[in-house]
Amino acid sequence: MIKKAVIPAAGFGTRMLPATKSQPKEMLPVVDTPVIEYVVEEAVASGITDILMIIGKGKRAIEEHFDRNWELEQQLAEQGKEKLLKRIRRISNLADIHFVWQKELNGLGDAIRYARYHVGNEAFAVLLGDSIVESDSTPVTAQLMKVFDRYQDPVIALEEVPMEMVSRYGILKGKEISENLWLAEDWVEKPSQEVAPSRLAIAGRYIFTAEIFDYLDQTQPGLHQEIQLADAMRAMLRDRAMYGLRFEGRRHDVGNTLDFIKANVHFGLKKEGTGPALREWLRSLDLE
Repeated sequence: MIKKAVIPAAGFGTRMLPATKSQPKEMLPVVDTPVIEYVVEEAVASGITDILMIIGKGKRAIEEHFDRNWELEQQLAEQGKEKLLKRIRRISNLADIHFVWQKELNGLGDAIRYARYHVGNEAFAVLLGDSIVESDSTPVTAQLMKVFDRYQDPVIALEEVPMEMVSRYGILKGKEISENLWLAEDWVEKPSQEVAPSRLAIAGRYIFTAEIFDYLDQTQPGLHQEIQLADAMRAMLRDRAMYGLRFEGRRHDVGNTLDFIKANVHFGLKKEGTGPALREWLRSLDLE
């Protein structure tokens, strides 16, 4: 069983400036819950018990969110707000959560390298901290784990995107071997529509074996002089099989303004306390 997860959360969040100038993008609220908490909830629901977060400058609020706040808890207890108190206490008990600082922002691949000694020789999950992925049944990370249990090789979450959006993502080239499961042949980083091998995009969830660290060590800086995870994945693919799973669920990329707004509306409509009133307000809007 995979019990460890790595959540890279060190980036500046430039697509969300100026909101992220003084607070982490991962702490931006979707309704009343920070983005990063949704990510941790997914990991925990998948059976993860040990989480390492890779953070950087200005990310102290993430640490504080998952730590206990005794003064706040005491105040809530004194005010008789038991339901809210239970909710707050649960945050610090979701999993064993550890933090390590990425000294320089040298890319996603470099961030994951910081997990080498925490992970050891175990297979582990990677969940990007600025994407919420929801599912009606099995959490997406758990869906990947099921494939890994069968093949014991790395598994990457995929979503099908419109052709006009393939240039924003890493795209799979591969062969479908069963329903929604592909054997990877290559990973093509941000291809043009003319050369894109598919519309299946990497969706911010991964299962890796510990060998990925060796490939990351050998990867030379690429775009923006950063260590690109996709480059290490391509090198790893030459030596062992990798799989891509088109997961059941929906991904919300809350690292850009429009999708952040959409996510708030989506989850606001689903939430019992806000759904009915929000739906009524949306219907009242004159959108002509």
